[in-house]
Amino acid sequence: MGAQTVVADVADELARRVATGEYAPGDLMPSVRQVADEFDMNRATAQLVLGRLESYGFVDAHRGRGFTVRDVRSAGGVDVYRRLFRLSMPAPEVAAEMFGNIVAAERSIVLEALLDYTGAERGIDAAVLTAAVDELETCARGAEPDHARMLELEVALVRLVLTDLGHTMQRAVLNSVGEMLFEVPEAVEAYFAVSADLHVLVWRALLAVWESEGGPSPAQLALFEDLFAMYHEKVLARFDELLGLDAGSEEQPHSATA
Repeated sequence: MGAQTVVADVADELARRVATGEYAPGDLMPSVRQVADEFDMNRATAQLVLGRLESYGFVDAHRGRGFTVRDVRSAGGVDVYRRLFRLSMPAPEVAAEMFGNIVAAERSIVLEALLDYTGAERGIDAAVLTAAVDELETCARGAEPDHARMLELEVALVRLVLTDLGHTMQRAVLNSVGEMLFEVPEAVEAYFAVSADLHVLVWRALLAVWESEGGPSPAQLALFEDLFAMYHEKVLARFDELLGLDAGSEEQPHSATA
């Protein structure tokens, strides 16, 4: 095993302890000597480990004091949150709360994009959208639907819509959300809490609306929004199930953010 692999693996282990709350914000991290002793490495390598953890945004270095744990949930950026979500998986309640935040951000961006595109002057070649939905259907109809590929296709479709609308900031956030999801297999699986065929049917319905001249009625739009919200509730419930959380508990970790 190469030195860089050792550094990355140990840094991830220490980052996991931060992510799951074993090391709390403001705590002093183990010293270079302590890291070297625990992981049976020389002090130069241990120093690299702590430096890597600082580059992750999980700790702050203080001359003469060592490294202290950052409040990554409050102060961390998107890259920190992405790593934090992946490393939080051993702590299901923490991971579920974070997933609820991710789903809330994704739902807001996607719903707004689809509704805005429905009422906008559309510039995407319909054949491009149809080809993507055709591939989505091929994946869905397989003996074992490729959920990761399906989610990738759906994210790509929304990116096309956001680009056409000129919503570059929302596209950037969606890209980051996609990266968070694709690193956690349970998150990808949760997005298919309802049958894969339903995803295809929704996109087919949207294509039909976008190709029509009349467009949907206000009642149809309201129904779509309600169905969209119900779908995401099932996504959150499925993630809880995959993590082994008690679905019958009175208060789920992500209930405030869903």
